[in-house]
Amino acid sequence: MESPIRKIFKFYGIWQNKKAGVVKPLLFVYNICNLGIFKPCAAGQPKKVADGITEKPFGPEDRKGKGERMKAFLILEDGHVFCGRSIGSAREVVSEMVFNTSMTGYLEVLTDPSYSGQMVAMTYPMIGNYGICREDMESERPWVDGLIVRELSRMPSNFRSEDTIQNFLSEYDIPGICGIDTRALTRVLRESGTMNGMITTDEHYQTEAVLKKLKAYATGDEVSKVTCKGTYVLSGNGPKVALLDLGAKRGIARSLHKRGCEVMVYPSFTSAEEILASHPDGIMLSNGPGDPKACGKIIQEIRRLYETNLPVFAICLGHQLMALATGADTYRLKYGHRGGNHPVKDLETGRVYITSQNHGYAVDTDSLNPDVAVPAFVNVNDGTNEGLSYVGKNIFTVQFHPEACPGPQDSGYLFDRFIKMMEVKNNA
Repeated sequence: MESPIRKIFKFYGIWQNKKAGVVKPLLFVYNICNLGIFKPCAAGQPKKVADGITEKPFGPEDRKGKGERMKAFLILEDGHVFCGRSIGSAREVVSEMVFNTSMTGYLEVLTDPSYSGQMVAMTYPMIGNYGICREDMESERPWVDGLIVRELSRMPSNFRSEDTIQNFLSEYDIPGICGIDTRALTRVLRESGTMNGMITTDEHYQTEAVLKKLKAYATGDEVSKVTCKGTYVLSGNGPKVALLDLGAKRGIARSLHKRGCEVMVYPSFTSAEEILASHPDGIMLSNGPGDPKACGKIIQEIRRLYETNLPVFAICLGHQLMALATGADTYRLKYGHRGGNHPVKDLETGRVYITSQNHGYAVDTDSLNPDVAVPAFVNVNDGTNEGLSYVGKNIFTVQFHPEACPGPQDSGYLFDRFIKMMEVKNNA
């Protein structure tokens, strides 16, 4: 007895007639689609609904029936609206809207404290395909306010996977949206700059009220939210490093510890006197969220650390705060640098490194006092500052993330440079 599929093939002359042309096979595929055996993706550009309002057709993840997700909307401050499906929590959230260009590392992005106060759109089209491995988390919990993806993988394939990203978002009450054109969203953000956005499942939202709320939203003191609550130590037999946690990723302490360092981690509100009382061999200033100029008290303490002769290595927010503490200025970038593919040039050697980055502010090199600090690294794409070397001091700072996680390991040697600085000072 012939199977139904064989009968269909035979009817269209594909099974037995090897000379069947192009028309019949195409007709065959068309009718198979109409029979409901499978349905092609309805992907496309957002369509115009009204002035400043766009809507995206649903993709394959928006199938009806079992596992159906409720409709959700991403509304931007400039009036753009993207329609998709809710993932994670169904609660409403207002936050700063940014994008990340990394192809992998979505769990590290979700748990990076530098994303506190922000919603993140992943530009890579499929997210969640290797699941969740909690060992890869960069902090004890996720910090993003929301997640935006093109397509969400429902069935991860990875021997290390412990859960799905959908369950992970629901566990931590993080709302998200899938099924929108993240390319179109990214283009809006690149052309208009970083702006506030809202994720909502309310189909009866009032546009004017939402836009008013978006324009009024501003991030608060994010550093105090993400810093550790108390001091703790990672024991080691090497140099003693005091790490000021401004929203530190675990990868920073891990990079120092695996090189033998004893890492003493201090909350952001710790005074310089308390840090120096532990007699560290060097000081590490971590990454963190928000506007560096909002960290007034921390900047004062960093100035006191600068006035010592201790080696200091600063990353990301720490790099910006050291610049502010020594009289330089910072400014906001149009849409920031977030991803694992940013080329950075070492001005001393001329060598270019591919780096992992996550920041929305940069140091203004025109405001530098050349007797205090000089540029050490520059972004190859846009010429913005990526690092400083301090004159007459054992201090160097970088805007990018040498610990990566996620991202390339090209600049990991900077931790070795820092350790060498501490060893030279101790042997002097």
